[in-house]
Amino acid sequence: IMEVAEELFANNGFNGTSVRDIAEKAKVNLAMISYYFGSKEKLLEAIFEHRGDTTKLILENIVNKPGLSSLEKTYLLIEHYLKKIKSQQCFHRLMVREQTVKSTDAITAMILKLKKQNLEVVKRLITEGQKKGEFRKNVDTSLLMITMLGTANQLITSQHHYRELNNLQDMPDAEFQNYLHKKLGQHLKFLFKTILTNEA
Repeated sequence: IMEVAEELFANNGFNGTSVRDIAEKAKVNLAMISYYFGSKEKLLEAIFEHRGDTTKLILENIVNKPGLSSLEKTYLLIEHYLKKIKSQQCFHRLMVREQTVKSTDAITAMILKLKKQNLEVVKRLITEGQKKGEFRKNVDTSLLMITMLGTANQLITSQHHYRELNNLQDMPDAEFQNYLHKKLGQHLKFLFKTILTNEA
């Protein structure tokens, strides 16, 4: 139910999707959605909580990973977000769509809660690097995350343009996806290293 709802919300928007649409596509009884979730709003909240809890756990594991420099942990963070955006494209389209249209105060609050939760963990990583002298002071962590997510989301959603602009039309799709992931990862790691460290 949650997977189907996520896809429909991403494609049609929260307001453009009815509980009946979700029930029909998920091939479940309409009453089942009410039983498990209570309402369309609570269903969306469950999706956000599920995605948010999983991400927070992974980020916590990265921050607490022993034997790695702060920059190596940052590179793992970038790799996690790239895999996440690639594998959860519906959720990320849903996030972008709902942030743009600002459909309800409740959804805006959910998105903000999710961002704050993730930002707090990333800030800990940056602060740890600063205390060790690996990262420079006065880093705007919010802008850093916006740079990463904005760049990754833009490239993923307009990858057909990137393919055309770089004459990669003949590259098989699976190969192109791997190429894109590698290029984006290298680009973001270079940006983060330049921003975070004293090495320009």
